[in-house]
Amino acid sequence: MRTAQLSRATKETQISLTLNLEGGAVEISTGIGFFDHMLTAFAFYGGLGLELSVKGDLEVDGHHTVEDVGIVLGQAVKEALGDRKGIRRYASAFIPMDEALCFTALDFSNRPFLVFDAQMPQPMIGAYDSCLTEEFMRAFAVNSGLTLHMKCHYGKNAHHITEALFKSLGVAVKEAVAVTGTGVTSTKGVL
Repeated sequence: MRTAQLSRATKETQISLTLNLEGGAVEISTGIGFFDHMLTAFAFYGGLGLELSVKGDLEVDGHHTVEDVGIVLGQAVKEALGDRKGIRRYASAFIPMDEALCFTALDFSNRPFLVFDAQMPQPMIGAYDSCLTEEFMRAFAVNSGLTLHMKCHYGKNAHHITEALFKSLGVAVKEAVAVTGTGVTSTKGVL
């Protein structure tokens, strides 16, 4: 089983996370309703088991909570993947959400990089600051060793754009972490 169990405690957040790349229960509690919804969608479409409990300094804003979840989730994915032997490695997905169309392409290369091209027409989605989507994706990519490209081709509603981005990430992660062989998927022989 490819699993990880991590916790992180700072002056800003306390996070407890359990991840299973093979699936399982999804229970998310970050204190930010829309973010819970996005992480649940990511786990569902990623075929992941994800249990996450967060207490953050939401009296300040959601930034530390969202970014730190990206850090811990990225670290958990990296740990669960281990030496990455046999994984497909590359994947991509287009996801439509009403008027929005978003695309994710990724590579579990162990060379983290983020290209994020998604304008958010509205600054807030409930209590969630829409600019935090990019912060989450950067933290997740850097800490999981993921080359991640995300683009919103078009859309007028920040909720729809953000949801399509999280869902496309889940669909692509599910495909990329699938075990399809026995060796490392690299001409170098190592990731």
